[in-house]
Amino acid sequence: MAKPRSLIPRKRPRQARATATLDAIFEAAIQLLVTDGPQRLTTTRVAERAGVSVGTMYQYFPHKESLIYVLNERYLDALAEKVEAACLTFYGLPASPMVEGLIETYWRAKTERPEVTRALYLSIAELDNGPLVDAFRRRVNTAVSAMLLSASDINLFNIESVSLILITVIFGAVRNTFEMNLPEAKVAMLQRQLIQMCQAYLMSLNGIEVEVTDATDY
Repeated sequence: MAKPRSLIPRKRPRQARATATLDAIFEAAIQLLVTDGPQRLTTTRVAERAGVSVGTMYQYFPHKESLIYVLNERYLDALAEKVEAACLTFYGLPASPMVEGLIETYWRAKTERPEVTRALYLSIAELDNGPLVDAFRRRVNTAVSAMLLSASDINLFNIESVSLILITVIFGAVRNTFEMNLPEAKVAMLQRQLIQMCQAYLMSLNGIEVEVTDATDY
């Protein structure tokens, strides 16, 4: 899926100073999204909070939707990098610690700044974020598939589809937990149950060739 042209930034930073300016803009936008929500976000307010001119803002972002889009893109890129790094760490282990490590990594990444996660969920709701989600899922599915393929104690068929089902369950459970705004004790219980459920799912497929959805279709 191609990114919507109207949401693509006008230019990318080429120098360290420009990168620092963009970082300040992104952090200012996050702070305003958290405190005031996406409806009250404007490029003028972001520029004021970041300490840059409105003209500097418009060098990169033609409107606030473009800023929000890139903000979510950066967030998903960073999240994908954390999952990819974790998957490399768990290569060659048994399936159970793989699943536990994967879920803990994703859960921790999403809860480091929970107010930011919630704000970004809300900010992208009215934009065409399909390309962002598609790119993120493909990166994660590739990393998780390779990790599962290296498991020392199970033999999985249809590996990409199994991986897709696994991450769909994990991502859905984590987001649902966020949206329900549950107390900490219940969140910890749900995380333990999610780990056990996913571990049982993988072990049930050990050495069994099953017909599952082709992962290339999503």
